[in-house]
Amino acid sequence: MLMAHPAVLRNLLERYDALQLQARTDAVDPYVHRQLQDVAYTLCVSTGTRDIGAALIAAREQTRPIPTDPRTPTVVG
Repeated sequence: MLMAHPAVLRNLLERYDALQLQARTDAVDPYVHRQLQDVAYTLCVSTGTRDIGAALIAAREQTRPIPTDPRTPTVVG
């Protein structure tokens, strides 16, 4: 399965969160709701899921920083 770049997923997550907040405060604007639906759909497609709850979990998992082992040497050069 193809995986979206983490930067793309982070951008989608930020956009979704902002639109979600805006949709709660501005319930009469259909444009905001349409944008929210579009971002939710894009998140689902980007993560290979069928509902926004699963898409959010998958996107957050894929954008989580990978812990590094301090004992692992860093190659410079």
